[in-house]
Amino acid sequence: MRIDYFQLIDAVEEFAPTEGRIRCRATVPETSTIFEGHFPGYPIMPGVLLVESMAQTSGHLLLASNGFSRMPFLAEIKTAKLRSFVQPGTALSVTAILEHEGSGYAVTRGRIELAGKAIAEAELRFRTMPFPSDAFRDLMRDHARRLGVQ
Repeated sequence: MRIDYFQLIDAVEEFAPTEGRIRCRATVPETSTIFEGHFPGYPIMPGVLLVESMAQTSGHLLLASNGFSRMPFLAEIKTAKLRSFVQPGTALSVTAILEHEGSGYAVTRGRIELAGKAIAEAELRFRTMPFPSDAFRDLMRDHARRLGVQ
């Protein structure tokens, strides 16, 4: 993770576009200024960043599924459950499954696991819109390739 750049996904580990599924790796950094305030002496990953990692995983799934023709923007966190604390240095498995896409919206289900145990889950809704420019689409495509989205 590169929290300071708001890039919470390290790599794509599995991508099954025909099944509408993606699994990514996200390793919480050992040190970050976030942990100085959350919480001093007991650092844990903020729950909102866990939800964001599911949103970013879902976003990569949507981008690849639609051939980078539309940009997904998080519009709603329908449900979110944070089941366990996550400490610095933890390697997480983040999965997203496409539930619905159409009419300018998409719905995904995100899940974070550690050693097969659920850490967090969320149902997320995205507004999908045309890219504001070809240059922005190219930047997103390059970033996705670096992560392993093909």
